[in-house]
Amino acid sequence: MKNDMPNLKPVSPFYRDYVKRILDLAIAIPVLIVVAMPMVITAIAVKLDSKGPVLFKQERIGKDGRVFKMLKFRSMCVGAEKTGTGVYSRKGDIRVTRVGRFIRATSLDELPQLINVIRGDMSLIGPRPPLTYHPWSLEEYTEEQLHMFDVRPGLSGWAQINGRKDVEWYHRIELNVWYVRHVRFSLDAQIIFLTIFKVLKNEDNENIGETLKR
Repeated sequence: MKNDMPNLKPVSPFYRDYVKRILDLAIAIPVLIVVAMPMVITAIAVKLDSKGPVLFKQERIGKDGRVFKMLKFRSMCVGAEKTGTGVYSRKGDIRVTRVGRFIRATSLDELPQLINVIRGDMSLIGPRPPLTYHPWSLEEYTEEQLHMFDVRPGLSGWAQINGRKDVEWYHRIELNVWYVRHVRFSLDAQIIFLTIFKVLKNEDNENIGETLKR
């Protein structure tokens, strides 16, 4: 078995189905209150830096294949997905705004997803929600791969602490499915700790190339 998929006991259903949601709310609500002022400052900076909305709303696939709109502070010029390298952004991408470079490096662009967590679209920890069309549409996932949608997607997850944006998509989904089958409090706590460590180091936070191999 690969080092990034260690042997653990099977999933804890009670934690996954009940405790996890309670913890999401218990953590996300006070954190949102604490970061409210930095979010206001970020919103003002985004608005002053470039034309367009403060928030970027993007359709993602969530629990049980349900599509929802994931929130981010806008870090790229309006219409960026339809120009340049599309869904991929690399170092020096001219579509990224000046403020966008900073909020991406510090992960401040992800803070609005706390609202997604409170709404119930997402969890603090879980598989990152994929786009509706990338790496492929929901209908193209195999029966095994579809298990990554058995839980709410997360702000961070097992794939993110094992490579983040540098993980090829087939392996990324393997990591997500492994997480779904082994979710427990100790695992989520480990992911939170390692996520903070990676964010502070700004590690694996840039695409080095396309991570989809057909």
